[in-house]
Order: sequence, then C-alpha cells, then structure tokens
Amino acid sequence: MNWAAKVALAPCLLWQGARVRRAALRLPEAAGPRQGLVGDPHAQPKLRLLVVGDSSAAGVGVATQSEALAEPLAAQLAQRLGGPVSWQLLACTGYRARDACEALRATPDLQTADVMLAVLGVNDITALAPAGPWLRALDDLHGHARQRAGVRRTWHTAMPPMGRFPLLPQPLRWVLGQEATRLDQALKRHLSKQPHRQLAELPPMPAGPMLPGWMAEDGFHPGHVGYRHWAAALADQIAGDLPG
Repeated sequence: MNWAAKVALAPCLLWQGARVRRAALRLPEAAGPRQGLVGDPHAQPKLRLLVVGDSSAAGVGVATQSEALAEPLAAQLAQRLGGPVSWQLLACTGYRARDACEALRATPDLQTADVMLAVLGVNDITALAPAGPWLRALDDLHGHARQRAGVRRTWHTAMPPMGRFPLLPQPLRWVLGQEATRLDQALKRHLSKQPHRQLAELPPMPAGPMLPGWMAEDGFHPGHVGYRHWAAALADQIAGDLPG
C-alpha cells in the first residue's frame, strides 16, 4: 500500500482504530503451565521447542494452554517424531518483535531448545511499522535464541490474513490486510538466503463463511478449531524439516 493512500485514509483509519480498541472484546491469555514435556518423562526428548510471541502465541481465544498453540504443537511433534518433546512458551499480549527480543534476553530460566517458533508481526502491522526495523528485531531475536538457548533453527510464522478478520471494519480491514501482505513478502525475501531460518506457512482459512470455532469470539484471535489446525500445519512443516 502506498503512502498517498495511507495519508488519504488516515482520518478514517484513526477513527476506526480508536473505535475498535474501545469496543473490542478483551480476552485473557490461556491459563496453564508455560513449559512441560509431552511423552515419556524418563526418555530423552526427541526435540526441545521454544515458542516466542504475541497474544496468539499466548493462547488468547481459548481457555487453557492445552487448547492453544505451544502445548498442542509439542504434542503433534511428539506424535510425528515418535518420542517426547519438551516445550517452553515466552509470550505476552501486545508484544512486538522488539518486545519479544527484550523478553528473551531478560528471561532467567530460559531452557535449552533445538527449535524456536516466533509468532510475531500482528502488533507491528497494526502499528504500520516499517519492514526494516521489524526484520532487524527478528534477526536479533534469532541471534539471542542461538546464543542463550542453543537454538539451531528458527521458524517465523507467516502473517495472518488480516483482511478477513471479522472484528475489523472497512477500510481498516483492507488496509491492515495490505500491510500484512507487505510484511509477509518482506519476511519471505529476508529468510530466502538464511539456511537456519524458515517461514512457517499458516493453514488456509476456510473459503466462504467462517467455520464455527475457527476464530475466537473477539473476531481477531484463533478459536479452538483454528489453533488445532495451526498446530497441525506447523508440526508437519517442522517435523518434515528435521534430519532423518
């Protein structure tokens, strides 16, 4: 989206953004432990997973972490790998990429991990953030994860299709959809020549009317069905990429 269009729409977008923030249903983060082991507790983990991110990583939209992203992803990976998977979640509502990077640096009990999943971008999109600083913050996140947790590979989730989020009115929905596409394309180009970093594609949203449970009641976060499909799609990609 070009800057002329942003300037022309700015008054309307500012009004709609303020109205959405006032009226939006504020759901809590999913309850439950933010680290654990799926599978035989006496066996050596087949994989150690670190999930870092924003409200979607934190499980906003469902009641417990067992219905959210990190724990079900660990369970799906354990099934595919035929052995236990340990997991740790570092996520908070409102996190932008730079916030997640600072949180990772400051976390004293960070566990060793083989793979990191970074679920970041939506809050940078809503802030209309330039691609350059956002990508540099993701670079820093990857570097700190390698240094502090021993992460060997980082998966960055693709941007969600914000142009289809029920919460957002038009033209705000269209503008944020365009911004999501812009950052998504920048991320793909950025990762294309980095062998230790991958883009994690999202499962396609259903065509036509939204399936019950695909989105949460706030019209912005995944629901229990959306999280389940997301975890399965991520597990296929991560497990398929591992040696052997």
